[in-house]
Amino acid sequence: MSIKRHIPNAITCANLLSGVLGIVLSFQTQDITLGARCIVLAAVFDFFDGLVARLLGVTSAIGKDLDSLADVVSFGVAPSILVYQGLSQLTGGSPWAYGIFILPAFAALRLAKFNNDTRQATSFLGLPVPSSALFWIGCAFAIPSISFTIGSQLTLITYLVLAVILSALMVSDFPMFSFKLKKAPLKALWRQIVLVVIALVAVVFEGWFGCTLTIIAYIFLSLLPAREA
Repeated sequence: MSIKRHIPNAITCANLLSGVLGIVLSFQTQDITLGARCIVLAAVFDFFDGLVARLLGVTSAIGKDLDSLADVVSFGVAPSILVYQGLSQLTGGSPWAYGIFILPAFAALRLAKFNNDTRQATSFLGLPVPSSALFWIGCAFAIPSISFTIGSQLTLITYLVLAVILSALMVSDFPMFSFKLKKAPLKALWRQIVLVVIALVAVVFEGWFGCTLTIIAYIFLSLLPAREA
């Protein structure tokens, strides 16, 4: 039995376990920082499982399905819980805060659509689920400052509207570039390079909210045409 064919799935399981750990720690400690770190760790594993599978030549349908199941937990459920905790504390347990949990449902729909769409081999149609997770991590940390500016009820409404918009974007056919490795000159990868620079600057100066700013930049950069190789 070849061990190498199990390596990508093991990395995917590490993604799943990181997401689960983030959920548990968020509830146990009431500290979203630990949960956010676990989600970022899950994103690292998510990046490498597919890369390792392609390098080893051991891609499989099971691995693809396992990856989607892990992503629903790590990038759908986990970030929603971070945001829910902040909104619930802000509004004194308002039942409207449960509205944020439309995100895992649309994340699952997005992943099911992706697994059966042959058009997304080198780019994406719709916002990738890990990108949505990064957006909401920053939003979770921004709840106190936003509520201080516009009030608790308006903050709740704003977040629910954003949840609807991001959910729709995940299942849309909006074309978005990817970071899948391919042989191309730097001028053809200018959007990827610009996004990396923006991400570094945003995180350095804005901390966790830099994740949200990075995804906003990702969306706007995807509107711009790619240069020919």
